Amino acid sequence: MKAFLLHRDRDADLEEALPPNADNLVEDLGLNALFTAMANDDPHVFEAAKTRLIVGVRDVDAVRYRQDVLRDCLANSSVVRDIYDIATQAIEDERKNFWGLRSRHPSSILRRSTDVLKMFLGALRRLRAIADRYAAGFESEGFTRLFSMLVAELPDDYLAGVADHLRRVEFRGGILMSAGLGEGNRGAGYVLRDAPDHRRSWLERIFDPEPAGYTYHVHPRDESGARALSEIADRGVNLVAAALAQSADHILAFFISLRAETAFYVGCMNLHERLTGKGEPVCFPAPMEASAGIRHCVGLYDASLALVTEERVSGNDLCADGKALIVVTGANQGGKSTFLRSVGLSQLMMQSGMFVPAESYSASLCDGLFTHYKREEDVTMESGKFDEELRRMSDLVENVKPHSLLLFNESFAATNDREGSEIARQIVTGLVECGARVVFVTHLYEFASGLWEQHVVPMLFLRAQRHAGDSDRRFKLLEGEPLATSYGEDIYDRIFVARSPAAR
Repeated sequence: MKAFLLHRDRDADLEEALPPNADNLVEDLGLNALFTAMANDDPHVFEAAKTRLIVGVRDVDAVRYRQDVLRDCLANSSVVRDIYDIATQAIEDERKNFWGLRSRHPSSILRRSTDVLKMFLGALRRLRAIADRYAAGFESEGFTRLFSMLVAELPDDYLAGVADHLRRVEFRGGILMSAGLGEGNRGAGYVLRDAPDHRRSWLERIFDPEPAGYTYHVHPRDESGARALSEIADRGVNLVAAALAQSADHILAFFISLRAETAFYVGCMNLHERLTGKGEPVCFPAPMEASAGIRHCVGLYDASLALVTEERVSGNDLCADGKALIVVTGANQGGKSTFLRSVGLSQLMMQSGMFVPAESYSASLCDGLFTHYKREEDVTMESGKFDEELRRMSDLVENVKPHSLLLFNESFAATNDREGSEIARQIVTGLVECGARVVFVTHLYEFASGLWEQHVVPMLFLRAQRHAGDSDRRFKLLEGEPLATSYGEDIYDRIFVARSPAAR
């Protein structure tokens, strides 16, 4: 049995490795706030959300496949949560069954496998009941196939047959087996036989004669005899025990896969409730092929910021179709870094099959998302801040491919403006020429103005606006030429002038 809720043609890889830049993405884009909101204190949902967002998919059809499944989840949230709970409970119950867990004796393996399969049988019955009752309310290919599989593979007569087999392999009336004599008069050819049903009424037990045959009784204190009988019984049930253990492992693998795949969608539902509960807009994006070079949106905002603030978060409109480079300049604390995070976060959410934090959104997929943000000074004094920036840049370019998306935030500002601008220009030009797309937030005026004047590649220039006061800050970015100031006077006036005795 397969779930197929994340991929059309395969199960989710439960041990999928995160890319080398995963830690940078989590730190630079503030992803932990997002993962925490999605998890809602569930560690399985946290891990599923982290893996699916950071890894994502790079195929438009795969993204749309997940979007359709997620639409079903949002429309039937209680049903999907029940499916997740059934899978989770089944896994937990299996792990709580310690009987014979470490034993190699077939009889112990048989008993544990029987107990586990009985428990799994109850969980499968509940899944089948959900399929019977709610399948008509789901439209996605993923859920339609899952429910069809449950109905087709778990009919009532099959479940009843499984329950009967599990009752019989308990061997409450004893084990019936045959064997022959082998070399040296040793037992050989042990075969477990289907014992007849000797359940008789009390009248039959009183008046019917005992069946003919030879009977041998082992003395209760005969430990060697009891051990010999146990070994004979183990030989007889060995194949049955192995078959039941394999069946238990197969069903357990199904529940593990089902939990991992539904956990991601449970996280999406949790996040959807948090964002819409604040009145923030969300939408399903229109994914485009990586080569299309599309990126336009209305009301794009930083979802991580929205989760940690009580107020509504300002969004930005963007039309960068065909632009290989976006350069963002302007006033300090004008929303540049927030905008950069919103671009990266929305890209990850889109490529994982989620909704995005915007009123409308369409963008090309990318072959890898990379961030290069400024870092604090190296406290170990092993290298300077600028050396550290270049070393990280060197590691980053080793993994960049055509159609990758790179986000730079105040990079190469640890040296003087002229040197930093020249280094930034050469790196950005090389990346764009190899087919990558770049969004660069910078205070390097020589770098930004040089690009503006030369305009050697298709690019878009955005500028954070200067506002008269904090109450008037809307953190909107508008198209505009880079300016030679970032309005540091605004910060100086607010911190020093406003607090001076004369200002009071």
